[in-house]
Amino acid sequence: MVVANDYLTVTALTQYLKRKFDVDPYLNKVYLTGEMSNFRLRKNAHQYFSIKDDHAKISAIMFRSAFERIKFEPEEGMKVLVTGRISLYEQTGNYQIYIDHMEPDGVGQFYQAYEQLKKKLSAEGLFSAPKQLIPKFPKRIAVVTSPSGAVIRDIITTTRRRYPIAQIVLFPAIVQGNDAADDIVKQINRINEMGDFDTMIVGRGGGSIEDLWPFNEERLARAIFDSRVPVISSVGHETDTTIADLVADMRAATPTAAAELAVPVLSEVIANVLKDRARLMSVVQNRIAYEQQRVNKLKGSYIFQQPERLYQGYSQNVDLLTDRAVRAMKARLDGINHRTSLTHQRLVAQNPVTIVKQGQQRVNEMKARQLRAMQVLTANKQRTFEETVSRLDALSPLRTMTRGYSYLTEEGKVIQSAAQLATNQTVTLHLVDGQAEATINKVTIEKGEQ
Repeated sequence: MVVANDYLTVTALTQYLKRKFDVDPYLNKVYLTGEMSNFRLRKNAHQYFSIKDDHAKISAIMFRSAFERIKFEPEEGMKVLVTGRISLYEQTGNYQIYIDHMEPDGVGQFYQAYEQLKKKLSAEGLFSAPKQLIPKFPKRIAVVTSPSGAVIRDIITTTRRRYPIAQIVLFPAIVQGNDAADDIVKQINRINEMGDFDTMIVGRGGGSIEDLWPFNEERLARAIFDSRVPVISSVGHETDTTIADLVADMRAATPTAAAELAVPVLSEVIANVLKDRARLMSVVQNRIAYEQQRVNKLKGSYIFQQPERLYQGYSQNVDLLTDRAVRAMKARLDGINHRTSLTHQRLVAQNPVTIVKQGQQRVNEMKARQLRAMQVLTANKQRTFEETVSRLDALSPLRTMTRGYSYLTEEGKVIQSAAQLATNQTVTLHLVDGQAEATINKVTIEKGEQ
C-alpha cells in the first residue's frame, strides 16, 4: 500500500532529473549540428532560440559573454555547429543546451562574418564613396603597425631611399588578437586629433585569416572611413583583401608598395623640377623676345611719330557727341514746354471761380426746370381734381334729388320696396332741402314687383 510519504513533489522530481543531466559525463560537452529556429537577435543580451533537424528540436541558450565571441552574425534558418552542455531548466521542466561555441556549418565563421560585414558596408556605400587624394609631397607620414615587425622597417627603408625629407612617425599598435582592433582604432583617432600628418599607413605582415581578422572588424573599418587623414592600407600579402583594404583611400599589396605610394622619388622630383625650370626659362626667353619685337614695332608706329593723330578721332567724336547732346537737350526742353502749356490749360479749366460760375449756372438752370415742372404738375393735378369732382357730382344722390326725387327711411334704414311699408307706419321723408314725417295710409304693390 502506498502512503503519503511515497509521493514526490514536482520540485523534487525536477531537481532529481536536473541532477541526472548535470552529472552525466556524456551531456557535459555535446557537439550538435542543426538549423537555427525562432532566432531573434537581442542586442547586448542573452540569446534564446532552437536547434532543429527534420525530426526533432531542442531549446538553446547562448549567454551574452559567449555570443560576443562569435565572429559572424547568426540568422534564422542558418545551419550551424554548436558545442555546449545539456541541462534542465527547473521552472519549466524543459531540457535545453547551453551553447559555449557556435560556427556556421560548411563555411568557416571568419569567412561568413567577413562576407556579412562586406555586404553590409557595401550597402551603406563605404566602399563606393569618393576616396581622399594621397598627398604627392608629404611632410609627415604616420604609420600604425607593430613596432617589432618587418612592416615598419620596410616602410622606413623605402621612404629613406625614395624621399628622405619626409618624416616617418610610428604609432605602435597591437595587430593581432582580440584587442588589436581597439588598439588600432585608438591610434587612428589619435593621429586625427593631432591633425599635423599628411598621410597615414595602416598595416601588418601576412598571416592566416584569423591573424588578419582585426582588420576585418567593423569598428576599424568605420574609423578608417571617418579619418580626415588619407589612409593607405597594407595588410597581409597581395592575395589577402581585408575590409580595411576596401575602405581605405588606397590599398597597397605590401609595406614597400605602401611607402612607394605614399612618397615620390626625390631624385626624379628634382630632375623634373630642373627640366621644368629649363622649359620655363626657354618659354620666358621666347616670350621676352616676342614682346621686344612688339615694342620695336610699336615704336615705329604713327602714334609715336605723330602723337596728335592719336586724339584726332576722339576730338571729332567729342564734337559729334556735343551736337547730339545739344539736340537732345533742345528736344527735351521743347517737350517740357509743351507739357507745361497743356498743364496750364488744364489748371485754367480747373480754376475755382470758373468752376463756381459754371456750378451756379447749372443750379439756376435746374431751378428753372424744377419750377416749370412744378407748374405743369400742379396744372395737371388741378385738372384731374376738377374732373374727379365733376364725376363724383354726377353720381351724387343729392344731384338726383334736385330733380324732384326723395327717399324714405325708418329708424335710419332706407326703405327700398313697398313690401317694407304698412298702413299707419310712420316714416321719414328725405327731400333735397330737408326732411318730413309721414304716415302711410295705403300701400299698393305692383303685381310685377311681388
